Amino acid sequence: MSRWILRVMEWLGRLPLPWLRALGVGLGVALFLLVGSRRRVVLTNLRICFPRHTPWRRGRLAVATFVAFAQAWLDRGWLWHASDKMLRTRLQLTGALHELAGNAPTILFAPHFVGLDAGWTALTQQVDRSFTTIYTDQANKVADDWILAGRKRLGGRLFGRIEGVKPIIAGLKAGEPLYLLPDMNFGPEESVYVPFYGRPAATVPSLSRFARLSRAKVVPIVCKLVPSGYEIEVLPAWTDYPSTDLQADTARMNQMLETYINRMPAQYYWVHKRFKDQPEGWYPPY
Repeated sequence: MSRWILRVMEWLGRLPLPWLRALGVGLGVALFLLVGSRRRVVLTNLRICFPRHTPWRRGRLAVATFVAFAQAWLDRGWLWHASDKMLRTRLQLTGALHELAGNAPTILFAPHFVGLDAGWTALTQQVDRSFTTIYTDQANKVADDWILAGRKRLGGRLFGRIEGVKPIIAGLKAGEPLYLLPDMNFGPEESVYVPFYGRPAATVPSLSRFARLSRAKVVPIVCKLVPSGYEIEVLPAWTDYPSTDLQADTARMNQMLETYINRMPAQYYWVHKRFKDQPEGWYPPY
């Protein structure tokens, strides 16, 4: 990604939101038609997770997925550059906001919906606590600098994976909520195999592990793209979590994730090869 593209992104962020979202529709449809490799990934994921849907229905859902992805990407033009006032009008924190009060160790389970950056921005802007999250470096240095600057804009701390767990646990115990996105395939070495929509999926057990080490409560947060911007819903903390069984905790996380996805399936990150790694006797579907 070159610097002029980032300048265009910042300029697009100044457009009225309906115009920008309309542009996202066109871009999303174009990506669906032109990027065949990712289209196949999305359709394969949807076939596995929604086997009762007709091919026509899954196709429509795939197009909507690309549109939501494109709209959310373009939204970063205003998300990371707009005024404080504009952000507050477009980012609405709702739900069990009392779960964010105080200084109790708290992990925010933030699944990979397209609005994940909107959720982080809303929290760091509108909640009087210091937040932490884990960051994966981007291959493109220019894009990496832009993303880091955007996510650090309103505060919070970002830890790279190479920094290990000690600073994360220390932050949790000090009252800094962790914005955690553990619902991706990072390889079998870091994962356990638990069901996701009925199929084994290599899943990072970090949610249970961090909660146990820091004695933190787990609070789900669901970020939804809406015509007016984003609704960031804070859900009640899970009860009886974590348990003493890491595998069972991780399976429960995926079960809960399915209920959140079913509310807005087009906004989940289906472009990721969620079933890339499989246990013995199973084969990658891609």
